[in-house]
Amino acid sequence: MGMTMTQKILAAHAGLDSVKPGQLIMAKLDLVLGNDITTPVAIREFNKIGAAQVFDKEKIAIVPDHFTPNKDIKSAEQCKCCREFANDMEIKNYFEVGQMGIEHALIPEKGLAVAGDVIIGADSHTCTYGALGAFSTGVGSTDMGAGMARGEAWFKVPEAIKFEITGKMGPWVSGKDVILHIIGMIGVDGALYKSMEFSGEGLKNLTMDDRFTIANMAIEAGAKNGIFAVDEKTVEYIKEHSDREYKIYEADEDAEYGEVIKIDLSKIRPTVSFPHIPDNTRTIDEVGDVRIDQVVIGSCTNGRISDLRAAARVLNGKKVNKNVRAIIFPATQKIYLEAIREGLIEIFIEAGAVVSTPTCGPCLGGHMGVLAAGERAVATTNRNFVGRMGHPESEVYLASPAVAAASAITGRISSPEEVA
Repeated sequence: MGMTMTQKILAAHAGLDSVKPGQLIMAKLDLVLGNDITTPVAIREFNKIGAAQVFDKEKIAIVPDHFTPNKDIKSAEQCKCCREFANDMEIKNYFEVGQMGIEHALIPEKGLAVAGDVIIGADSHTCTYGALGAFSTGVGSTDMGAGMARGEAWFKVPEAIKFEITGKMGPWVSGKDVILHIIGMIGVDGALYKSMEFSGEGLKNLTMDDRFTIANMAIEAGAKNGIFAVDEKTVEYIKEHSDREYKIYEADEDAEYGEVIKIDLSKIRPTVSFPHIPDNTRTIDEVGDVRIDQVVIGSCTNGRISDLRAAARVLNGKKVNKNVRAIIFPATQKIYLEAIREGLIEIFIEAGAVVSTPTCGPCLGGHMGVLAAGERAVATTNRNFVGRMGHPESEVYLASPAVAAASAITGRISSPEEVA
């Protein structure tokens, strides 16, 4: 029996001719990633096992992005721990404030993930790099610590769901709407410990930013990883951002899938996820009158330059509603600078939004956008659990940058068609 993309990558990194779902393997790692919350715990585990040095100074990345710039003394101590470890171990890819960005946008931008890689990160949205044809997945800090020491990790080979993508997205529909549509279809446990593998002729109509967004939220469907078939767009992106060698793995024609799901992009409407779980989705036509207090545009899901352009297209010449706080976070310093040069930041500020340095802060209710009791936010982030962005009695509605920007103008969840 043939293998899926994920199974082929894992087999190659385990030194095996083939693997099958459920099999336990030890695979070599191409990158180990941590942030300012998870890395200090990993460092303690690294020290516990008596490791004197990391397995490879160029295959570890530490990105302080969750509570940075430091919001308090505790977060400052966390970042100090990361900084000292990175200096002691001579880790090449430590990204200090001023160089950092939101990790899952920064890693591809810096060329640290390419097709065929096996990547672990002590953050659940490490699955983002599947957009590049890599196997990447989130792990606990203990696994990160062991990975930094040994350069290997245990995996249970996942079963796969195949998503056959056809058609072309309509106006104002983006990758965020696609993944919210899929999660609404299959549920937050619909792909539990499975690989979500995307292929089909419709892939050519998805930009790389669309793919990053879709792969990023594979975990919101319970998946072990999301992964896209490598095509010309993937190769072009990799060559533009990285000088590393990459390897393209293709699923065998007789690969076995637990399920095959067909997705016609032309039938997807702008989609919103209602509280308090990502699969509680409605199309923009079904939303009704939902008044809001805050809009957040950014995060590892939707803080890329195309996301900012979509928001600026809606906000240009308009004003943020007087009852709404609109907060915009470019995902990296490079994206921030590009947005300045394109005039996007001017559009945002003139509209009445605030623009911040890259940070994960508001996404997890950490800082710079925390909600009070009873408040509602439309966010381009990836989770809307109880208390996710602040008070347990607040509400988070997940949407695309275009829908979020339109909602900022009207003061209620709105379609961009309404204000364009």
